[in-house]
Amino acid sequence: MTIEINATHDPAATSWVASANGDTDFPLQNLPFGIFRTSESGARGGVALGDRIIDLPRLAETGLLDGDALAAARAGSHDTLLPLLAAPPAAVSALRAQIFALFRDGSAHRAALEPVLVAMDAAELLMPLKPAAFTDFCTSYEHISRMGGGGVPKHAALSLPVAYNGRASSVRASGTPVVRPMGQFEAPAGSNDVKWGPEPMLDFELEFGVWLRAGNELGDAVTVAEAEALLFGCCLVNDWSARGIQFFEMILGPHLGKSFLTTISPWIVTMEALAPFRVAARGRPDPEPAVPAYLDDRTDRTHGAIAITLTADLATAVGASQRIVETELSDLYWTLAQMAAHQASNGAPLEPGDLIATGTVSGAADTARACLAEITLRGGSPITLPDGSTRNMLEDGDTLTIRGRAHAAGYRPIGFGDCSGTVVPARNGTETDA
Repeated sequence: MTIEINATHDPAATSWVASANGDTDFPLQNLPFGIFRTSESGARGGVALGDRIIDLPRLAETGLLDGDALAAARAGSHDTLLPLLAAPPAAVSALRAQIFALFRDGSAHRAALEPVLVAMDAAELLMPLKPAAFTDFCTSYEHISRMGGGGVPKHAALSLPVAYNGRASSVRASGTPVVRPMGQFEAPAGSNDVKWGPEPMLDFELEFGVWLRAGNELGDAVTVAEAEALLFGCCLVNDWSARGIQFFEMILGPHLGKSFLTTISPWIVTMEALAPFRVAARGRPDPEPAVPAYLDDRTDRTHGAIAITLTADLATAVGASQRIVETELSDLYWTLAQMAAHQASNGAPLEPGDLIATGTVSGAADTARACLAEITLRGGSPITLPDGSTRNMLEDGDTLTIRGRAHAAGYRPIGFGDCSGTVVPARNGTETDA
C-alpha cells in the first residue's frame, strides 16, 4: 500500500497564516495532529500550522467542514487522539484536504477562521494519547556493532528486527523533566562492586516512532503490506537510558535502565504528509543474509523507508549548546512496516494507539553516532562543549533536544517539533553499597 501524492503536497502552496510560509516544521503541507490546552480551555485536539494551532473543536463548529472531514474533526476534538487514530483513513485524509483548502492563500474564509487559531507559545502541548503499548526496537546495525552487541548476537540483528517491550506508562511529551533514576550498578564499571544510588551514566538515544491506527486479533499475524496500512503517523523519540543500571541488569534484556522515562515529540505527522519522502529500504549487499520471506515485500523494498534528517543538540545549564548528532532515518536496517509485522508475527495483538520506536538511529559516519555511549566510546573519549566543559554522559542541568526534517527534491520539507528534556537530580538519592 502506498499513499498517492495529492494536492496537499503541492510545494508551491502557501498559507494566509504567514508563519507557515517561512522556515518552519509546520508548513501547510504538514498539518500534524496533537493535543493542547490553554488557560481558557481544557485539553483538546489541534493541528499545527506555522506558529499557530488550529483548534479542532472550534473548527468543527464553524460549518466550514462537511462529510467525512467533519466526522474526523469531531473524532480529533477530545483530550486524546485515540478516536482520530481509529477513524477511517479516508476520513482523516478528507479532513487534511479540507484544512489545506481553508487555510491556503486565496481562501474566502479567512475572517471566519481567524478565531480558531491559537498562538502555539500560549498553549501547553500535551501527550497526543496514552500509548496502548510501547515497543522499542534496535534496528541500526551500526549501533549494535558499536555497543558490542548489547547482548544481541549480530546474526540475530541481521535476521530480524530485535526489540523489547517497553513501559508505556512512562512515555511523556517533550519538556517533561528527566529525573535521574536510582538503581543498582557496578562502580567502577566491571569492578563487581555493586552500588545503589543515582545513575552515574545517564544517556539519550535519538530514535523515531510510529503510532498505529489499528491492530490484529490474538493469534493472527500481519503481512508487511497489512502492517503499512496500520501506520497512522510518526513522532520523534528519546528513549533515555541509564547505562549503569542497564549494563548491570542485562540478563533478560532492558528493564529499569529504560523504563524511567521515554520522551516523544507531541505532534503526530501523518503517513499521508510523509508520502513524498518515502524512499527505498536499505538493501542487503553480500554477504548479508536476505530479508526473511515474512518480512519481504516489493513495495516496502522500493518505498518502505523515509528520508528524514535527525539531529540532537546538547545544551548545558549555562547555555552552551552544540550539535552532537546528525543522522538519516533511511539508513536503518529495517522499515517501520517490517517492525510492526515482526511484532505481530507470533500472533501478539497490535492495538490502536500502540507506539513503536526504531531504537537508536545511528549511521556509519562518526557524526551519526546517535547516543553518548557511541559518541564517547562508552566514556573513553569525552566530547568538549563550547564553554570548555566536557561530557562522558549527561549531567544534571543538561538539555538534550532532538529534531527532524523530512526532505525530498521538489517538495517542501516538513518537521516534527522538538523532542526535548532537561536532566534534574535524583530524588532523595545518595550512593550506598547495594
